[in-house]
Amino acid sequence: MSTDRVNVLAIQRINEDEARLIRAVDSRVALVDAGGWFDGEIRDTWPETTSRRYLAPSARGEGNREERDRLLADAEVVFGGWPFPLDLRARSPRLKWFHQRPAGASNLLRGDLWGSDVLVTTSRGLGNTLPIAEYVIASMLYFAKGFGQAERDRAAAGFHHGAYGPRLLQGRTLCVIGAGGIGEHVGRLAGALGMRVIGTRRTPVSEPPEGFERVAGPDELHQLLPMSDYVAVCAHYTPETEHMMNDAAFSKLPEHAVVINIARGELIDEQALLRALDGGRLRGAALDVYVGEFDHEPPAALWQHERVLITPHTSAMSDVNQHRAVALFCENLSAYLSGQPLQNVIDWARGY
Repeated sequence: MSTDRVNVLAIQRINEDEARLIRAVDSRVALVDAGGWFDGEIRDTWPETTSRRYLAPSARGEGNREERDRLLADAEVVFGGWPFPLDLRARSPRLKWFHQRPAGASNLLRGDLWGSDVLVTTSRGLGNTLPIAEYVIASMLYFAKGFGQAERDRAAAGFHHGAYGPRLLQGRTLCVIGAGGIGEHVGRLAGALGMRVIGTRRTPVSEPPEGFERVAGPDELHQLLPMSDYVAVCAHYTPETEHMMNDAAFSKLPEHAVVINIARGELIDEQALLRALDGGRLRGAALDVYVGEFDHEPPAALWQHERVLITPHTSAMSDVNQHRAVALFCENLSAYLSGQPLQNVIDWARGY
């Protein structure tokens, strides 16, 4: 075990309690809180859509470029978030470990950390996973009870009673693509509603999680889709999962099916989705994500489609914060100082 001081730089905003927890891990930890210091750089290098959403209107960062470079040059460990300096690796010659507060590894694809020699961990499975699962349930109910028609009726100032077509969730089948941390919560809640829950994950399991009847491998997805009334896309974004919901997949679904995406927009071929919707193959789609969401607003064809519900990546938001990113970081920091393996290390080849 090294007795040297370890310089930890927080470039993601943390509160006093979180800073206290990090410092309490070990006396060797020298924490520098630089949350917000890089906001100006982020505003200059990230798309305007990203800056507008994630930065306060008045945020311009702190210090000058030389001071920020010095902070990065001294850091051995960085606690970061989203968005982040795109040239972080190039400016951090001593950096050995970066922890990303969000859960999604694909958030890092834009920067120079991806595929680098730096150990990178995420908060996979420890974010606000329960609110995301509730979002899936709410989306199923939205389409099952015809709430979209209620919006159209209000706009027309008249009821079209026969257009609602309400359906019961109990006894219906939900397919969870990516039955991991978030997907397991989805399955548990859906099972409690009396739904039959099946799913897939990268490594199939012989003993399914609570609420699931079966969890198969990704190669069996097309065998599960014909029996699926609802599909919740919860998988990681990797080269293997890109456009996994394509024309072939949509053609396997029953015509009344509903697709819900809380993962990444790239997992769905959006043109194929539109063809399925316009061809009457789907009852609807709920999208908390879409392709290019950090670069621009949703495409008009999706945003204006009467059977598409789009929200701005808000499924994890809640009045109750259950995010355990700092707790995981502290556990990993203790392990790091002891020379032990860390949790949630990104496998660059696997993509998460």
